Amino acid sequence: MAVTWNDGAALTKWLKHYSSAQDILIVGDGDFSFSLALATAFGSGANLVATSLDSYADLNIKYSDATSNVTKLEAMGATVLHGVDVKDMNLHANLQLRWFDRIVFNFPHAGFNGREDKVDVIQSHKELVRSIFATARHMLRRHGEIHVTHKTKHPYSMWGIEQLASQSSLAMVEQAAFQIQDYPGYNQKRGSSWRCDQDFAIGDCCTFKFCLEWWASDDDRFF
Repeated sequence: MAVTWNDGAALTKWLKHYSSAQDILIVGDGDFSFSLALATAFGSGANLVATSLDSYADLNIKYSDATSNVTKLEAMGATVLHGVDVKDMNLHANLQLRWFDRIVFNFPHAGFNGREDKVDVIQSHKELVRSIFATARHMLRRHGEIHVTHKTKHPYSMWGIEQLASQSSLAMVEQAAFQIQDYPGYNQKRGSSWRCDQDFAIGDCCTFKFCLEWWASDDDRFF
C-alpha cells in the first residue's frame, strides 16, 4: 500500500491501481474478499460499491467467509449490493445514477459448462465479457477506466479481451501483470459447482485497463 502525502498529512491511500480518492465499482466479487482487501488498505470503504450476482442467501450457502466479509465492508462504510447482473447493471436501481472512476471485474467466467477450450464454452465467456463492456461504459466518469483481470495463456487468450472492448468503443490503456499478493486477503473463488468455495489456480494473468476511445489520446486522463 502507498500513501500520497501533502505537507505531512496523509491525503490518499493506494493499493496497486486503486486509491481511496476514486469511486470504485467492484463487479462479481464472489465472497467479497477483493472489495474487503481494498477497504482494509484504504482504512474505509466509503468510496466502494461492492457487488455480486448471488443473492445474500446464496452467499451464505456458497462461501464460508462471505457473510463476515460483507459485515466488515458495511461497517467500513462500503455499499454492498446483491443480485447484480453485469448484463443490465447500468439499469440497477442503486447504480443507474452512479458514475465511477474505476469499474473492476476480476476473472469473469460464465460457468463450468464443459472444457475451457471448447468453442461454445469460449463463446459463452466472450458474451459475458462483451456484456460487461457494453454496460460498464455507460457508468464511467470522465477519464474513468474499466479493469478486467484475466488469464493470458491458452485457451483464455482466445477470448480476445481487447477486441471485445473495442466493440464498445473502449481503448486499451495498459496491460499490467496481476499478482494476487498485491491484494492481501483476496481469495479468488470458483463461484459455481460443488467446488464454488475453492480457490482456482491463477497462473499467468493481467489486468487489462480500458477507457472510452475518445479519452484514449488525452494526456490528462490519469489522476
